[in-house]
Amino acid sequence: MAPLTLDNLDDLPKRCRRCVFWELSTRLAEQAADFGSVELEKEAWVSEVLLDWGSCGRIVYVRGVPAGYVIYAPPSAVPRASEMPTGPVSADAVLLTTMQVMPEFAREGLGRLLAQTVVKDLTRRGVKAVEVFGDARPGTEPGCVIPAEFLRGVGFKTVRPHPRWPRLRMELRSAMTWKEDVEAALEQLLGSITIPVQTGVTSAPGRPTVPARIAVGL
Repeated sequence: MAPLTLDNLDDLPKRCRRCVFWELSTRLAEQAADFGSVELEKEAWVSEVLLDWGSCGRIVYVRGVPAGYVIYAPPSAVPRASEMPTGPVSADAVLLTTMQVMPEFAREGLGRLLAQTVVKDLTRRGVKAVEVFGDARPGTEPGCVIPAEFLRGVGFKTVRPHPRWPRLRMELRSAMTWKEDVEAALEQLLGSITIPVQTGVTSAPGRPTVPARIAVGL
């Protein structure tokens, strides 16, 4: 799991790398598409958020291959949020904009792992809540809005219903109760490593030398 930076921005799927749905208003996004500058606009947005606010996304890699990603930011940095019918986002929340798992890595629990990673990061930074616009009628192709059904499945609650674009929220006061779930998911994904004590090392008097087992986790 790596923070999203300018160095790994190109590891995003091409569709997302060229998408500025959340990063620009509708008018500016159309202009960027006309001028062929959407990739530059995406890079500029990530750079600005990193400088002004800090980490704004994660990419998960499986065996060195990008398998999924998530992006989040303060609502003030997300112009499209003000155009959503169920806005505005609450002043005490960070907005989760986009999350996707590559089709070849579906059903491996990576979506839940990404959501948990966002919660852990924002909790450490003292954020009170995370909100997200869900898609109540997602299509078969990945979209810019996360399916509402998935969001409810990982703990989000609807705070403003809508037939298509409900706004959901998760309070982060008790989010650290997910810590065990995160560790279990990582251990299942990465396995565990057993490292035996080096031979020739003398143990303390009266205490036998035993192998040390170290589990990969947080």
